[in-house]
Amino acid sequence: MATANSRRSRKGRRGEKLGVEEAAPPSSPSSRRKFWVPLAFTLGLVLISSVDRVRSNQVLTWSFWACAGVLLAWQAWLYARMKREASAPAFTVVLRAQHYLQACLQLSVFAYWGWYWRPVYEHAWLLVAQLLFAYAFGILLAWSQRQPYALGFGAFPIVLSTNLFLWFRDDWFYLQFVMIGVGLLGKDFVRWDREGRRVHIFNPSAFSLGLFSVVLIAMGATDLTWGQDIASTLSMAPRIYLFLFLIGLVAMYNFSITLVSGLAAVVLFGWSASYFSATGVPYFIDSEIPSAVFLGLHLLVTDPSTSPRTPLGKALFGLLYGVSVVALFAGLDLLGAPRFYDKLLAVPILNLSVQRIDGLARRIQGSSWWGRVRPRWSLTRLNLAHIAVWVTFFGLMTATGRTDGRHTGDSLPYWQQACEEDRRKACERLVDIEYSYCADNSGWACNELGRHLAEGRVVDPDAELSRGYFVRACDARFQPGCLNLLEPETLVTAPPRTLDLRLLVREGRATLMDMSEPELYARACDHRWRFACEVLALRSP
Repeated sequence: MATANSRRSRKGRRGEKLGVEEAAPPSSPSSRRKFWVPLAFTLGLVLISSVDRVRSNQVLTWSFWACAGVLLAWQAWLYARMKREASAPAFTVVLRAQHYLQACLQLSVFAYWGWYWRPVYEHAWLLVAQLLFAYAFGILLAWSQRQPYALGFGAFPIVLSTNLFLWFRDDWFYLQFVMIGVGLLGKDFVRWDREGRRVHIFNPSAFSLGLFSVVLIAMGATDLTWGQDIASTLSMAPRIYLFLFLIGLVAMYNFSITLVSGLAAVVLFGWSASYFSATGVPYFIDSEIPSAVFLGLHLLVTDPSTSPRTPLGKALFGLLYGVSVVALFAGLDLLGAPRFYDKLLAVPILNLSVQRIDGLARRIQGSSWWGRVRPRWSLTRLNLAHIAVWVTFFGLMTATGRTDGRHTGDSLPYWQQACEEDRRKACERLVDIEYSYCADNSGWACNELGRHLAEGRVVDPDAELSRGYFVRACDARFQPGCLNLLEPETLVTAPPRTLDLRLLVREGRATLMDMSEPELYARACDHRWRFACEVLALRSP
């Protein structure tokens, strides 16, 4: 009997061993064919390096080749190791709605935004290259840890979300690949136990965006990126707030993140209104909520995997994000750093706080008074109620002109008057706005900057810098700039030319080159340019 049991036991152990070997067969020619998958992604990267968009810049081309070389070397090392260890690469197929739905929403933003700001479309090949890199890097990273790679759409939200907020200029584009790699490494290695599972702590794109933002700020290297342009050009797309609101509803319905986005928006709208009431100037300069921040509270901070699970936790998470954006905007302004980082820096810190937020929410929900006040609805029904409240709130904000449309801060004469009245930071804002228009080659704005620097009333005087701006104004064929170069003791100013107005009254949109002069001067009159109103009065029959 014992002998029979021993035989059955040995047979069982052989069967178990056979089962393990079938689940993870040793390396063989057929299993090693799976290396063609990361190799195909890498070769795709090499092929893209031959398109005109990449070949036009030698540094960019070398960045692609260097990236492909690193991936090929990694594959060769991994292939040799697996052959030596008689192990096999493996794939699993994981199709998650939060990946492919988020990818569709993010791609819709690129498509809509790019229609009005063409560099987005020019960036398309570089976006494809990052996706190829992300898949190749992710596969090799998983196999290096002797784990199967989850083949699906997981790379799309990471790459697309990163590029919605930051991308490097061509001469520094290799850092874009590094940024994507850092996000993937953070997802794989920075993990914790949450609700009985080992999961990643940070939203991968927010992790790399936050880390790189800190480094760029510390080094004063923002000019290496398109970050400022990305933040400012999103509003070139008409009715961008309505567009983001509508795609946000899809995410809210499918992932129940309404409380995160909605309460963050409530905080920001509320703070903007309170600040304007107290100081007489807008907090965010030309909007109640910057369009890039509005994008962030829909498609960055709302990652279901790294945000709270409980409804109350989500509400607290959204409130904290709104408060953090307000605080970071002021802090960055105080440091003299670009303010567009406000929406990026807080997300990793909030991700770290998720378990504490959920713990606090559960303690509150466990109290007796909470049981008396909370509605006894299912989570699905509760989310639909939250969506209804959010739709109503956004509708009210839109009806009162707090989203799309002309904003008080769009009017440059408003800032001139606010500066004369010495309202809080109005003169600083005026100079910032004139600088941006001068950078767009407005001769009038360059002349005004030169005048401010020569007079020393609005900013500290700087004769050399003042002369530089007068040179730029003269080069832009704005006559007062040339006169101020010849006779700096007598500062000359004049109203903007028609060409200048096409920049100065564009309200965050593209230049108004196709707008007729009567329409242009009517808009300028609405912007409080008195000379434009006088021109209209003279031309009227």
